[in-house]
Amino acid sequence: MIRAQNLTKIYGRFIATENVSFQIAKGEIACFLGPNGAGKSTTMKMLTGFLAPTSGVATIAGFDMATDRVEGARRLGYLPENGPLYPDMTPESLLRFFAEARGVPKNERKNRIDKVVDLCNLASVFRRPIGRLSRGYRQRVGMAQALLHEPDALILDEPTAGLDPNQIQAVRDAIKKIGATKTILLSTHILQEVRAVASRVVFVSDGRVVFDGPTAEFGSTVDDFDRRFRELTSKPQKRYLD
Repeated sequence: MIRAQNLTKIYGRFIATENVSFQIAKGEIACFLGPNGAGKSTTMKMLTGFLAPTSGVATIAGFDMATDRVEGARRLGYLPENGPLYPDMTPESLLRFFAEARGVPKNERKNRIDKVVDLCNLASVFRRPIGRLSRGYRQRVGMAQALLHEPDALILDEPTAGLDPNQIQAVRDAIKKIGATKTILLSTHILQEVRAVASRVVFVSDGRVVFDGPTAEFGSTVDDFDRRFRELTSKPQKRYLD
């Protein structure tokens, strides 16, 4: 459903990512893990078609995001770290706006909106200005708009960054609920996130994939995760062209 094939992005002499390859199957929740600056967001932007790779191929549901981006985008929901929200709008008006922008048929819009509001637990703030909502609720509004067109796959970039523990739990619950029917690639550098929601880990360090496998193989306890994280990031790799 989500495939990165030798994705490389170079800025001048700096190698942001180098030959990043992995596949996320239908129905999987995978965590894209790594330290800050490892290349997670760059890879996700290439997967979504927002950024062109220097080389390599990104596909969503079999569609090349360089040559068939419109078709790929129809099957993808994307929540960047700072989602596309308008503070003066309410969740209701925002979702109606995105339903129209996404080309959702008029006779289906109310049902689609009702569905994502329920899925993301937004009923209590549905008509409140987004600018007055907590960051946790804003994240859930962002997830709702990403789900509105019923995509097959979701890419979420640091969805719990900056949230308090209660907000984190609410967003995690929403992700697990959504993951029952969707393929999800979730970027994070928070180890607890991995154990809480994912069955698979793709770990990047210095722009390269250094681990790709089941969460259980990465570790079973917080101490295991801490140790594995340090091991995988202990030998910095060269990131500049000669």
